[in-house]
Amino acid sequence: MIRYKNAKQIEGIRESCKLLARMYKEMTPLVLPGVATIELERWAQRWIKERGGTPAFMGYGPRDNPFPAALCISINEEVIHGIPSKRKIREGDLVSIDSGIKLNGYFSDKSVTIEAGKVSEDFHALNVVTRECLYKGIAAARAGERLFSIGRAVEAHARAAGYGIVHQFCGHGVGLEVHEDPPVSNCPKDSPNPRLREGMVLAIEPMINLGTGEIEILEDGWTVVTSDGKASAHWEHTIAIFSDHTEILTEDD
Repeated sequence: MIRYKNAKQIEGIRESCKLLARMYKEMTPLVLPGVATIELERWAQRWIKERGGTPAFMGYGPRDNPFPAALCISINEEVIHGIPSKRKIREGDLVSIDSGIKLNGYFSDKSVTIEAGKVSEDFHALNVVTRECLYKGIAAARAGERLFSIGRAVEAHARAAGYGIVHQFCGHGVGLEVHEDPPVSNCPKDSPNPRLREGMVLAIEPMINLGTGEIEILEDGWTVVTSDGKASAHWEHTIAIFSDHTEILTEDD
């Protein structure tokens, strides 16, 4: 069931989203070759706590295997849900960081892919196109349109560049919970296609691969990797739909 948000709820979600955007702005310069991903995790936990928030992802998921961190840090062939560890970032890595904050009961969600040092031309091109896919999807998210208009816009741009599109995972509603209806696919499929309406708050998140769009899940039950071992990029914003415009809530000021 889609949960349409009222003005008060959207304002609460907006505050959470702006805090998350600030975190990314301060964290991005720390993503450097030689830095262990667990160092970024510890920094993020402190940063969120000091500002009165709670890491939205920590403890999320099945009771017997909840996600253990505030950040999902996925490098190169890792698509999403990478668990921070002692692994050090290397020169030329593509580092995707996905995170959310719970603030006063409201949830935000955002992801960026950061180029560590100088990356290959292939990696850079993939990252640029994936970010463009995000904004193509956002541009299509207008009141009165159908949900699948988002996925069609993402798919068309990624296919034109010759990239694979992850279809087993997708965007989603967000704001009052970490994940809500509706699922926001990056390529239209056989599922409900509701009309976009004022009060919808959505996380749009293209996951685009240098090779195949097929994926596998590692033994930790969380880390998603490309089936062919080629790189992936992941960009995400939380947006709110109004009758006459769409607002990117997690955009940097």
